[in-house]
Amino acid sequence: MVTKVLVPRLGEGVDEVTITKWLKQVGDSINELEALLEVNTDKVDTEIPAPASGVILKIEMQEGQIAKVGELLAIIGTAGENVEGVSEKTESKVEGQKAVVIQTAILDLRPSTDLGFISPVVARIAAEQGVNLGQVTGTGLNGRITKNDVLVYVGNRDASRGIVPSPKPSNLQPANIQPAAGDQLIKHSPIRRSIAEHMVMSKRTSPHVLTVMEADLSHITKHRAANKSAFERDGVKLTFTAYFMSAIVAGLKTYPTANSSWADEGVLIHKAINLGMATSLGEEGLIVPVIKNADNLSLLAMARTVNDLANRARTKKLQPDEVKGGTFTLTNHGISGSLFAFPVINQPQCGILGVGAMQKRVVVIDDAIAIRPMVYLSFVFDHRILDGASADWFLMKVKETLENWS
Repeated sequence: MVTKVLVPRLGEGVDEVTITKWLKQVGDSINELEALLEVNTDKVDTEIPAPASGVILKIEMQEGQIAKVGELLAIIGTAGENVEGVSEKTESKVEGQKAVVIQTAILDLRPSTDLGFISPVVARIAAEQGVNLGQVTGTGLNGRITKNDVLVYVGNRDASRGIVPSPKPSNLQPANIQPAAGDQLIKHSPIRRSIAEHMVMSKRTSPHVLTVMEADLSHITKHRAANKSAFERDGVKLTFTAYFMSAIVAGLKTYPTANSSWADEGVLIHKAINLGMATSLGEEGLIVPVIKNADNLSLLAMARTVNDLANRARTKKLQPDEVKGGTFTLTNHGISGSLFAFPVINQPQCGILGVGAMQKRVVVIDDAIAIRPMVYLSFVFDHRILDGASADWFLMKVKETLENWS
């Protein structure tokens, strides 16, 4: 008996995936729940396990293709079994089909909203541009709203308001760059392309302003040395990142405007403090898992969550929902030796804090020369929301929290 492998729904609002890598090929044997392929959704790589044991009889989707929830990926069965008639792609809007549970992923083939299926790209652009999708006319298959539909709507809306868009290049690289002899073209991965699009969009969206302060981490280093062993007994590695996250929480609670997003109608102050944590994936790029309700976490819980998200990010075990909903972001670029930087805001957030490498430096304290472990804090903020003074108030609170840790 053959078993169809369909695209599962990997999270709220995730309606399509990009096939990034097949871990098995036609003719290979596979066990139930063994990883069959990797897919990408909004920069998150996720493994899809086999729903049954058997032999891979057919692979329907190739690497690089985009597949919708419910579409056929592959067929598993017994060697030599006939697959004729079962290889047609399954429609992604089938009513009444039973939900199939595959490990943590749930396949539910019913439409998620009255608008039909909305792709992650369309949903992201609509959120960033403040678009009510109910007002957008879809021109895609069966009236589906496409990326171009949203962009046309935004262009018409802005034109009616007298907003003149800045010139946009037709591509992310100049057209006049031609490869020379010996040059190597490395194809863009879905993650790299997504990062590029998001960073370019961010710089066009909000006016970025940088303010920098220096913090003395003497109290932090002493506290960490005194508590590191106790945390390890609880199975938690106490990193400096946990302290920085906790200091950001203190700053956002004191100055809530820094925990906000810009909207046409006003500034949206977020009740929840959901901290994004930029995590390097090496040459593959980076990803930003989100610590939800970070203001409810003790230092121990914060450190445990930081460890967990960082480890699962690097081993491609994150779920799509775990990179969504961030209200502020930390990037610890000092890990690679950088002293300070000018990070790009993770839209639609108000700001991002960059933390440089900690170095022992000579400082003057009470007219005396001393050597202290110092770090630069680089705060990049949306100047539509914060002014220089309010941004500095927030950053000063972060600095004071770190310097007065007890």
